[in-house]
Amino acid sequence: MVWQAIAEDGELQVNQMKRVEAGGRKLLLCRAESGHYCVDEMCSHEDYSLWFGCIKGDTIKCSLHGSYFSLADGRPLNEPADCPLRTYPVKSEQGRIWVELS
Repeated sequence: MVWQAIAEDGELQVNQMKRVEAGGRKLLLCRAESGHYCVDEMCSHEDYSLWFGCIKGDTIKCSLHGSYFSLADGRPLNEPADCPLRTYPVKSEQGRIWVELS
């Protein structure tokens, strides 16, 4: 396992996200009401940045075609998307937010 610090704890408010690059990957760190999540930045449907979307509950919406994805496991919740997003384990430790890149 390779853990990398990608943000300071408390840096994001609920329903905010941050673009990060870690391990050669473009990721989104998202803070939902239930905690932090990390997913690939690009939508699995049209290769469009989810950063332009929004967080609602424990989901993220792609603003291009309106698909929602679960932040917990990346599964698409409605069409047109039918492929899941890659998700990454996240932990809060020593005042930082860490993501596992294995």
